[in-house]
Amino acid sequence: MSDTESAGPSYDDAHPDGGNPLEVDVNAQYAGVEHNYTYLVFCAFIVWLIIPGIGLLYGGLARRKSALALLFQSLMVAAVTTFQWMFWGYSLAYSRSAGPFIGDLANFGMKNVVVAPSIGNPNIPEIVFCLYQLLFCACTVQIVVGGAFERGRIVPSLVFGFFWATVVYCPIACWTWNPSGWLFNLPALDFAGGGPVHIASGWSALAYAFVLGKRKVKGDDKHHAKPHNTTLVFLGTVFIWFGWFGFNGGSALNSSLRAMYAAFNTNTAAATGAIGWVMVDYIRHKGRFSVVGACEGAIAGLVGITPAAGYVSVWLAAVIGFLTAIVCALMSDVNEWLHIDEGMDVFKLHGIGGMVGSFLTGIFATSAVSSLDGVTMAPGGIDGNGRQIGLQFVEITAISSYAFVVSCLLLLLMKYIPGLHLRVSDEAEEHGLDMDQFFDEQIGDWSIYSEIERKRYQDAAETIIGAREHGGRSSSERAVEAKGVTPVEASE
Repeated sequence: MSDTESAGPSYDDAHPDGGNPLEVDVNAQYAGVEHNYTYLVFCAFIVWLIIPGIGLLYGGLARRKSALALLFQSLMVAAVTTFQWMFWGYSLAYSRSAGPFIGDLANFGMKNVVVAPSIGNPNIPEIVFCLYQLLFCACTVQIVVGGAFERGRIVPSLVFGFFWATVVYCPIACWTWNPSGWLFNLPALDFAGGGPVHIASGWSALAYAFVLGKRKVKGDDKHHAKPHNTTLVFLGTVFIWFGWFGFNGGSALNSSLRAMYAAFNTNTAAATGAIGWVMVDYIRHKGRFSVVGACEGAIAGLVGITPAAGYVSVWLAAVIGFLTAIVCALMSDVNEWLHIDEGMDVFKLHGIGGMVGSFLTGIFATSAVSSLDGVTMAPGGIDGNGRQIGLQFVEITAISSYAFVVSCLLLLLMKYIPGLHLRVSDEAEEHGLDMDQFFDEQIGDWSIYSEIERKRYQDAAETIIGAREHGGRSSSERAVEAKGVTPVEASE
């Protein structure tokens, strides 16, 4: 977010909502600067596409039998987070009377959130600023629920998302972007959410996977490591990449040249991120490629550039995207190292990627770029301000520890509340979340698979009958019985 804004409409304590539209022309105060909030609301619209994009990405990465649950959650998370934000989320993060750690309830229930100049930029009406920040929160919660990969119940995940946004996201957003926040005043540099969005979500998803425990997989499932639908992964990545132009480009909170520069840096880092990950795959797999790897690389590049987009030059944005993707690609065994089953790689891409991006921001930030908005001076190590690197470490350690510990405590509390147990049953996990959590839907057409399964058991039954006619028990009979199907059921 921009640190300072040029003179514009001024906030009036006597009219905290911006004025009575029945008595005054509330639009008059924005005459001549409408392009700023028009641009920002457009950015908000395309940021929304990240939410279903994450759903498509997660759905494609999951096994077929649990993919629909992840698509469903992407829309429900957006719905639940909207109401959290309207009740108290916006006020806890962005109220004018906030302290250094969290806001108050001055704007509870959207009180006075109308057309007054926002705290982010006086040229932006508060209702537009609120919508934009709401969608940041929704994207972040959607990232976090990936930690429940293939064994988390949907209702508890939505309850967790509601309260996680309250006790984790809102305080960290206040620290980072509210003018009263302690990280804002340190200052730690975070242009568009390396800390509140990526580091926080990565560590929280790791906490979710840790508290849930590992998946109970059997037989062939133990060797299942491939996404069930690469096309969904690709489409989800396209939505995310496109939406990220609004995510980073809008975080200048104006339509200045700095915003345009941030958008260019976004595309550059995503491109070099894809190149970096593909290079690692090409070497690791002896000259072969991976579509999923290219998609993960692009996302790693986007994550890395998020805190830096409005602070670094285009060539250094390319370096950040490239290095972040390589580091994330080399962390392919991080789940085994930590002994945690976090199958969506949220921690690897967002947690580790966010920390790398935040650290590199401290090194490469330059006032030559931040000053493109006309006011912001943000020198980093490259400008001779080595202290900024240390301040970025403060941000990384504070957000990482807070997000992980508070997420664990919240999940452990929910785990023992009747009706909010976090995991599906072992049987439901084996059959898939979609069969357990939905009453009449599956992703794609399963009829051909059902027919194959029916034919397989019919053949097994015929083999058993044939063996009985010649006496004894066949290996097929033993195999069918091992699956829990009696010879009589199989023959039927």
